[in-house]
Amino acid sequence: MKKNEAPMPVAVLKTYDFALWILPKVERFSRAYRFTLGERLTNQTLDLLESLVEASYSKDKEDLLMRANRQVNGIRFSLRLAKDLKLLGLDSYAYGAERLDEVGRMAGGWLKSAKGAV
Repeated sequence: MKKNEAPMPVAVLKTYDFALWILPKVERFSRAYRFTLGERLTNQTLDLLESLVEASYSKDKEDLLMRANRQVNGIRFSLRLAKDLKLLGLDSYAYGAERLDEVGRMAGGWLKSAKGAV
């Protein structure tokens, strides 16, 4: 990072860590679900990461952060579906859900502060 460059928001870093965790898990999904639910979960996670990175560089963060909150909710349901289909174990699901809740809280707080800054 350059000297005068602002640090990346923690929500972005936590989402990056979530992506690093979930992508190898998706690779181990059974073939029947890897290219449907697995691909959807991968894309949703990467889209969330992209939204948060965009928000970190944007002056108008509100729309991007509202989109990120919707994306977090979509990932929650995909993660739950993966658990219910036994593609993820209970421990993995609990870990992922906890990490995702943390990202959601951070993005929500970031959204509240962005609304207050307007």
